[in-house]
Amino acid sequence: MPRYLLADIGSTFTKVCLVDTATVEVLATSSAPTTIASDVNAGFDAALGKMPVPLDGIEATLACSSAAGGLQIAAVGLVPELTLQAAKYAALGAGGKVIRAFSYLLTGEDLQALRDLKPDIVLLSGGTDGGNTRYILQNARLLQERLPSVPLIVAGNRAAQDELREVFRGRPDVFFTGNVMPDLHTLNLEPAREQIRNVFLDRIVLAKGLSKLQARAQVVMPTPEAVLRAVSLLSAGVEGRAPGMGELLTVDIGGATTDVYSCAAGLPESAATILKGLPEPFNKRTVEADIGMRHTLRYLLEEAGLERLCAESGLEPDAVRQWADLVTAEPGRVPATGQERAIDVACARAGCGVAVARHCGRLEETYTSAGRLYVQQGKDLGRVKTVIGSGGPLAWADGAAAARTILEATRRKAGDAALKPRAPALFVDERYLMWAMGLLAEREPQAALALMRKHIVKVCGEDGD
Repeated sequence: MPRYLLADIGSTFTKVCLVDTATVEVLATSSAPTTIASDVNAGFDAALGKMPVPLDGIEATLACSSAAGGLQIAAVGLVPELTLQAAKYAALGAGGKVIRAFSYLLTGEDLQALRDLKPDIVLLSGGTDGGNTRYILQNARLLQERLPSVPLIVAGNRAAQDELREVFRGRPDVFFTGNVMPDLHTLNLEPAREQIRNVFLDRIVLAKGLSKLQARAQVVMPTPEAVLRAVSLLSAGVEGRAPGMGELLTVDIGGATTDVYSCAAGLPESAATILKGLPEPFNKRTVEADIGMRHTLRYLLEEAGLERLCAESGLEPDAVRQWADLVTAEPGRVPATGQERAIDVACARAGCGVAVARHCGRLEETYTSAGRLYVQQGKDLGRVKTVIGSGGPLAWADGAAAARTILEATRRKAGDAALKPRAPALFVDERYLMWAMGLLAEREPQAALALMRKHIVKVCGEDGD
């Protein structure tokens, strides 16, 4: 039988999932707290020990990971709104977390910040092909001199590549790929994404302590990339074999971060609206490093406001603060009482709303000699008809009503500045499978799509019913 054992070494939990692609069934799932501080195999074994079925006849064991801070990338580019933004799109699409972005010439302060941040990868871009070479060459020399031991991916001006190769001659940890923005109107993200993934597999897996797992499971990508692959497959389908769901928005609520994925063009709805800035990728990911349900819950309390969380949970401030203290000290804690579930739902709703608002575009009103116009920056997701929620708070939410309460925060309300979906149907990844289906899609995309269609369930229609 073609069975696959799929694993996610997450920042909080290690999850495992056994699927049979012949019968298109999820045979079992389980989880246990991640043990990155000691040996990830301990958490993996604990999760396997909870599986209620025999683990035999397995075709392959595939894994992804976001543990130990995930894949942390520093982006260096030229103009913030152009090549630097393109580099950030590439890094995020590859499953990385952009911990800092630097534009124009690197200063001494910038270089010190890079040393202090200790990124897993530095993504160096700058200039369209045939354009300005001064900045990328000078930044390359500074990085070679001051940051000689961090893997570098060069994805900038093609006209500078010969000189850049000379600057980095002899370094085995410098990798060249296509320019992320070859001209002012074109994004070329896939070559950089693929190179980031290769560096992750060859070098970062070792640095994160995951090499101990490699003898038992093939670690093939960062967890956010696995989810992006699943979301993209669900949207597009398998060409000629199975249709997808069309344009959609997915929110993955985690213990350390909340990731948002949109598969949509997001173009202006009106001829009176002008699109400003770079064209955004159809399959887009953003990550909110300060919006998590465990490790970063304190930051969410500050962002959302304690008063709002108390109003939505119906609890006193002391109870909310106590929950934040408990889960910060014990990230693996799952809500066990009605009060804890109410706080968790309120926090997840607030985090979901903040993360989606940051992901979506904005619309500004302006006046010209031709009359009133609107300027759109980013994606307008107003016409998106499908929103999917994934992650622990939704998987253990107390029924469809709680899941709907969380995901209602993705809908555009009167007065919202963010261009959220207006009236989408709301779905839940009820068995927390998106990451697993992204892994399975590497081998059997049609089975992965069928399993997602089976286990992603509607909790609210477009009409709110």
